[in-house]
Amino acid sequence: MAHTGRSLRLGVNIDHVATIRNARGGRHPDPVRAARLAAQAGADGITAHLREDRRHISDEDIRRLSTEIDLPLNLEMAATAEMLAVALRHKPHAACLVPEKRAEVTTEGGLDVIGGESHLQPFVTRLNDAGIRVSLFIDPDLGQLDAAVRIGAPVVELHTGSYCEAEGRKRDTELRRLVEAAAHAEALGLECHAGHGLSYETVAPVAAIPTILELNIGHFLVGEAIFSGLDSAIKRMRALMDKARAESHGEKSA
Repeated sequence: MAHTGRSLRLGVNIDHVATIRNARGGRHPDPVRAARLAAQAGADGITAHLREDRRHISDEDIRRLSTEIDLPLNLEMAATAEMLAVALRHKPHAACLVPEKRAEVTTEGGLDVIGGESHLQPFVTRLNDAGIRVSLFIDPDLGQLDAAVRIGAPVVELHTGSYCEAEGRKRDTELRRLVEAAAHAEALGLECHAGHGLSYETVAPVAAIPTILELNIGHFLVGEAIFSGLDSAIKRMRALMDKARAESHGEKSA
């Protein structure tokens, strides 16, 4: 397939391989093995969320991912002193600051950067100073993007959950919000990523947004891997992304 314009990266989130392992304890299935398979299948990076309660990814997983995997590691983390220490110790390629509530099943929405500027800015500064690429996981809201610039974040990741969960005209509305937010991010000089809840059904319209440069996808791929294998699931997602991106540039896929 020919590519013009800006390419689209795929970050594979391996959290829920660890969730399955932790359901029974022991070492199987190994999320680091999943990361290696993701690399072979066409992933551009590995994403892992070290939660405060360690419900899936563990500290040892982060250590191994930092030392045993060649792909860039994107560490999702809450803005806490404990998680900052972990990031500064392991020096991942990137750190994505996310909101975290102990009782939530999964991340329920984006960071409130507007309301949390004074709290978040020191974390952004420390991570930037350590050479770790900082992103903020936010809803597709123009005001939140403006606030991200004010606190010095170079990257934002747009929360796609509302788009993925919507149906019919509501989904169209949510897609327009993503398009507008991605364009605004570029105008502000922010690199724009997106993720949360993306599936084979929902990925193409997001992949076609030219100002989004990376998608982070995890839970769906791990679920599909049960039926088709992780290699097959990632390759199919990669193909759907690439096809949508090529068609958005007026290309024909081979």
